[in-house]
Amino acid sequence: MSGNEPVRETLIANASVVTPDGVLEKGWIWLKDGRIEALGSKEDGIPSESAGAERIDAAGGWALPGFIDVHVHGGGGHDFMDAGKEGLDAIARFHAMNGTTGLLATSLTASREGLTEVLDRVARYKSEPMPYAQVLGVHLEGPFINPKWKGAQNPDYILAPQPEWLEEWVARYPGLIKIQTLAPETDGALDYIERLASHGIVPSCGHTDATYDQVVAAADRGLRHAVHTFNAMKPLHHREPGTVGAVLTDDRITAEVIADGHHVHAAGLGIVARMKGADKVILVTDAMAAAGMPDGDGYELGGLPVVMTCGVARLKDSGSLAGSTLTMIAAFRHMVREVGVSVPDASRMGSANPARQIGVDGFTGSLQAGKQADVLLLGEDLELRQVWIKGQAKLGSDA
Repeated sequence: MSGNEPVRETLIANASVVTPDGVLEKGWIWLKDGRIEALGSKEDGIPSESAGAERIDAAGGWALPGFIDVHVHGGGGHDFMDAGKEGLDAIARFHAMNGTTGLLATSLTASREGLTEVLDRVARYKSEPMPYAQVLGVHLEGPFINPKWKGAQNPDYILAPQPEWLEEWVARYPGLIKIQTLAPETDGALDYIERLASHGIVPSCGHTDATYDQVVAAADRGLRHAVHTFNAMKPLHHREPGTVGAVLTDDRITAEVIADGHHVHAAGLGIVARMKGADKVILVTDAMAAAGMPDGDGYELGGLPVVMTCGVARLKDSGSLAGSTLTMIAAFRHMVREVGVSVPDASRMGSANPARQIGVDGFTGSLQAGKQADVLLLGEDLELRQVWIKGQAKLGSDA
């Protein structure tokens, strides 16, 4: 299905429809002209005007808003650091097939020139119709991080915050950068955090050795986000709560989690969910190019060689986890099945919360009349049955 074909009118009936106000049992949702025309419960009655729509029986399954992945490096054999249009299409298509309807192209620590090239390629891609998952902007992960917690980031390019880089980027690519991750303890980081916030960019902590007090001080200056909570950050200690302690207890900070069963134990995910509440947790994949690809040792992340075994990606030299091969639908299911989070709460973590965090909740991230028809249909078993992006069905087609 190409992005140029007329949008089909679709009515999904007999579904548990997850909305911001609760679950519509035996509900329906009507997609028309790329938007959600209306939705309701069986008692509301299906509008007669929808008679010409293709009708899909959800058979008691779930209708959810499409997932929004604000931290993803690649997939389908391609990486945002070097992907051209064909590679960007491949990444967006792979993740669309797994429930992602919007994403942030996420960079790695690299040179100024390398990061500028990423911004340029993504800006050009966004300027044309996007047939798969919509690239909503860029998440710059680094390069202003702490080498002690570099993880799979290339240490050759780590340095202190450079305000002039940021000013050049926002002037050349207004509105493109949505999040930037840095270590708040580095020289100049607090001023840089204020500068990010002044440009409408979400300041995020990660790959950091910041103490509890340093993170709180950063939140005072505008820090609002933490990448892959628990991973690559100063851990919790009862006398020095560290980065993790501050992220868990400061209500101003929203916490990402990689819910793949490898990065964080299910009990750890449960702690985050209980401490932060359903509105302050964001599910991400942190997926790399190897996502959706076979096991092997021919992969790279940020120029560093990666080996994937049983779907787990690790740096060849150090054995450190190198991003993930996770998908959003798998993360959602893990939170429900292994952590015990409810379907509506897990949906919020994967859709509404990230949409709100990056300022796109006015048109996507929840099932409400008038919003973009970014919709998922799941069976009662939580297996993905269909994905609609702007009203266009994506599974079981040539999209």
